[in-house]
Amino acid sequence: MAIFSAYTNDEIINFLKQNAPHAEIHVDDETSAKHTANGNAENSIEGKILAYVAVGDKDDIRGVLRTAQKFHLPVVPQTADTSTVIGADGINDGIILSVAKLNHIKEIDKDDSLAVVEPGVINQDLDQAARKQGMFYAPDPASKPMSAIGGNVSTNAGGLSGVRYGATKDSVLGLKVMLTNGQEIKLGGRTYKQAYGYDLAQLLVGSEGTLGIITEVTVKLFPIPLGKTITGIAFFDDMAKLAEGVKAIRNSGLYPSMLEALDGKTVKALDNYEHTSYSQSDTSSLLIFSIDSASDLKLNTVKRILDEQGAWHVKITDNPEEAKGLIKLRQDMLPAVFSNAKYYIMEDMAVPLSKLSEMVKYIAKVGEDLNVDIYTAGHAGDGNLHPSLLWNDQPTAPDRVIEATRRMFRKTLELGGTISGEHAVGMSKNQWTNEELGDTVDVLQHEIKNLFDPMGILNPKRKIN
Repeated sequence: MAIFSAYTNDEIINFLKQNAPHAEIHVDDETSAKHTANGNAENSIEGKILAYVAVGDKDDIRGVLRTAQKFHLPVVPQTADTSTVIGADGINDGIILSVAKLNHIKEIDKDDSLAVVEPGVINQDLDQAARKQGMFYAPDPASKPMSAIGGNVSTNAGGLSGVRYGATKDSVLGLKVMLTNGQEIKLGGRTYKQAYGYDLAQLLVGSEGTLGIITEVTVKLFPIPLGKTITGIAFFDDMAKLAEGVKAIRNSGLYPSMLEALDGKTVKALDNYEHTSYSQSDTSSLLIFSIDSASDLKLNTVKRILDEQGAWHVKITDNPEEAKGLIKLRQDMLPAVFSNAKYYIMEDMAVPLSKLSEMVKYIAKVGEDLNVDIYTAGHAGDGNLHPSLLWNDQPTAPDRVIEATRRMFRKTLELGGTISGEHAVGMSKNQWTNEELGDTVDVLQHEIKNLFDPMGILNPKRKIN
């Protein structure tokens, strides 16, 4: 039996154009293909979208939502299109709603220590603008030069400074959000404290575009710390010993702003990539750290701790240019690792700090048992690990890689951790909702989704399944 659609695609597009008159609308062209799957349309799981719509204002957003509701179409919110978990890829016959053109910094208020921005503002652009006024924006994901604040909020992005300043949620004061009915609501505000009503602003942080379209974000800014920042590197015999060193630094009262870890395989990959010779064994692991407002007491304390914890090849500097070179080791980690294979998956899990050593040992064992090439790095200061699994034999992940990932996820949950520390869920992990959250909370998640999005048009199949 044939299935007959009530409307043609041309009729839908004409309705969309009438209701979103200031939008840039792309149908079946190079631009729409580019944004379907992080610039790799051939890798799209879902296939062909109906349209890519770069909205010019809030009325355009309303028009897209009106079109989606009338014709029962999925809407995929998108900013800078940097998702790593299939969180902003196109969906069959759906509309990608891009807010990338809404990219204005509306206000930087030094007296109130905040900024008000549109969702398309690039993270690094906000930070640089704030620094011109003696302030800075703390969340700094690896994608800082290219990811947008709206996407950072939607995924609760983390970053190198998370050990001291937290993830994006810790910097969000308020939001404006467009609901599916076209009504814009204000959540939170400009105060650092607010205890009235349910905290819906924090509910929207990390919601991955499944509950509403973020139209404005109010974030905390911090004054640039006085004094010099000390940055250093230190090596340990293995990641387990490094984890113990990290615990000692965290508990010392030093309040580090960065504690980054790279395992032995990653250090070797960096040596090959940078033409350096840091690695002294297959397991020698690297800690990169920073401490703001340096003093002789802080410098002597960190040196003492590293010595007590068996660190070697310790190098510490307060020279900004030398510090950039040390931090670049962390920034070059991914290209160094990924140059070793054609295909890869970079995972993202977080465990309680006391379990970090146990988790890194387990990851290494999984790699050995299943013959999977695993390179582990991460934000050791907050227990967030990023194992990268590499292979060469086929474009899709081999069974051994899938099984390795499954084992790491289950171990993470067993240790009281989470399988999504900062990269969100998307479609990559949405089938684990019940296993991480349990039956009752799983149902509650779906009830919340249904309350905000009764027609199920906002980023379906993402976040929860």
